[in-house]
Amino acid sequence: MPQILIVEDDKLIGTLLAAMLEGMDLQVCAIETTQLGAVEAALRLRPDMMIVDAKLDGGSGIAAMEEIERHGKVPHIFMSGERLGAGRKGAPMLMKPFSQEQLNGAIRLLLQVPAV
Repeated sequence: MPQILIVEDDKLIGTLLAAMLEGMDLQVCAIETTQLGAVEAALRLRPDMMIVDAKLDGGSGIAAMEEIERHGKVPHIFMSGERLGAGRKGAPMLMKPFSQEQLNGAIRLLLQVPAV
């Protein structure tokens, strides 16, 4: 079962997202709220994938992923409450609020898992 690291500066949204993922029988290894916390947790925990808020208070999920990927690729999905310019190539973007179906589709696409 893939280990998922959530990076979301709003603790309530992070908790709700973790519950959504666990309801999909996926395992959340941690929830981080800052750019620095995301980098440290990713390097320590080596998650199978990450779901990352593109904009963080006092930082950036995009910058966090750039730092993390200097140490190796990690499949990831960006999420944002506002329209952003072009995201990072190869990373799906979910607009908040999103449904469990949209999240599931992005995860399947990212991990190349066929629909059931």
